[in-house]
Amino acid sequence: MECFLQYLDDIDDVVGALGLVYERLRRLILGVAALTASLLLIASAVWLALIHPPLALATCLLLLVTLLYRAVTAPTHAGLRTP
Repeated sequence: MECFLQYLDDIDDVVGALGLVYERLRRLILGVAALTASLLLIASAVWLALIHPPLALATCLLLLVTLLYRAVTAPTHAGLRTP
């Protein structure tokens, strides 16, 4: 009976190790996806600026206003308040 319990414990250890490998792989895939999306966004912004500068400027201003609005209306944390 004790050998059977040891066998089940070994199976549990293998499943836990596979979970750790899966987590590393998931983080790697998410990092590559985020990097690819960022590079694609930068490339499309440069392309838009070269093809149609006024439209690129308008897009940039809209994004800036959105980010400023979010920064002003976001709730502040107790530890991050400035006097």
